[in-house]
Amino acid sequence: MDLNAIRMFVSVAQAGSLSAAAERLSIPLPTLSRRIRELEQQLKVQLLERSVRGTKLTDSGARLYEHASRGIEALLEGQQAVVSDQAQLKGCLRLSLPPSFEPWWDVLSAFQDRYPQIQLSVYTTERRIDLIEDGVDVVLRVGMIEHETMIARHMLTYRHILVASPRLIERLGVPDTVEALHDYPCATWSKGTDATWLLGGQVFKPEAKLSTNDYAHLRSRALAGDVVTELPPFLAAKAIRDGGLLVLLPEHPLPEQQINLLYPSHRHPSAIVRAYLDFAQEYLGFLAEVSIASR
Repeated sequence: MDLNAIRMFVSVAQAGSLSAAAERLSIPLPTLSRRIRELEQQLKVQLLERSVRGTKLTDSGARLYEHASRGIEALLEGQQAVVSDQAQLKGCLRLSLPPSFEPWWDVLSAFQDRYPQIQLSVYTTERRIDLIEDGVDVVLRVGMIEHETMIARHMLTYRHILVASPRLIERLGVPDTVEALHDYPCATWSKGTDATWLLGGQVFKPEAKLSTNDYAHLRSRALAGDVVTELPPFLAAKAIRDGGLLVLLPEHPLPEQQINLLYPSHRHPSAIVRAYLDFAQEYLGFLAEVSIASR
């Protein structure tokens, strides 16, 4: 059943005539008359008795109006509630983040400070999720975006940095070339395959003492003086400022990385989603400062 036609029928019943309803709905009278006839044909009953004095509900029309008017009223109330929630930014925002992505915890905390009526549901995974199937509004993706069917909002561009603890450097010295890293215990971020570091355009394949897909674990082992590793700047910045880690081979930078927030291209972003995207972009001055401080 055509909901729009039902809405037109309710309007005719309330207005008392087709012409009055057409004026109220701001549609041509012939269009309204045709839609009512099509509804009657679909239901196989006459809903209105038409006369020069206006329209009158038949018994079937009165029965339909009794139920339809309540439904239309409930729909309008629902619409107003949604609009009100959006205006007040009240509701649930479903997000996906990579594991151990510590700087974004601060972003989310500050976001909820500004919008206390928004509930966050955060799903952390390395899996490439399907936003529709997994019920996620916005996903944070690290790396270049290729062949995506979603809209990407660019947040930040940065480079990972090569680090080691002063204790390890005191024992082995400062590496002055990329090739010298062969003499150092290395740990790499990996999902089970051999990692490659592209350092200033030079390809280096470390013989990894440890490989893991957890940057927090890599940072812990570097701080312990066990390994040389590469870390995102925002995970290494505090340790560098405090003297717990040293930057190695800064003249051989690792490639640029990107952070993007993605949402479905066919879904109109809600006011809550738009507020999150805008807030995160504003807040990233913090991450930019951390990146500069770690160089």
